Amino acid sequence: MVITDLMMPEMNGMAMLQAVKKLDPDALVIMLTGYGTVESAVKAIKSGAYDFITKPLKLEEIEITVQRALERNRIFRRMRRFRSLFFFSVCVAVLCLAALLVFLIG
Repeated sequence: MVITDLMMPEMNGMAMLQAVKKLDPDALVIMLTGYGTVESAVKAIKSGAYDFITKPLKLEEIEITVQRALERNRIFRRMRRFRSLFFFSVCVAVLCLAALLVFLIG
């Protein structure tokens, strides 16, 4: 998870978001800004940011956002694991059916 500001001296937050997403498309990026506009929020979300929080920051808002992002991450990991288990189960079932057919047909 990356929490970054939209305005930084060396690199702006959108460039940071793009760099992080290039390295890890599944990375959760939370953007912070004191210069929030609807347009910049929409652009950040469309570019892959998980959320866009305006300053002044409220600790409770950050905590809730981070908790939700981590829960989303856990759910996505579980989904990937179940998909791979399901695919493996289907492959085993197909192989068993093929072996049964070979046995029956002779």
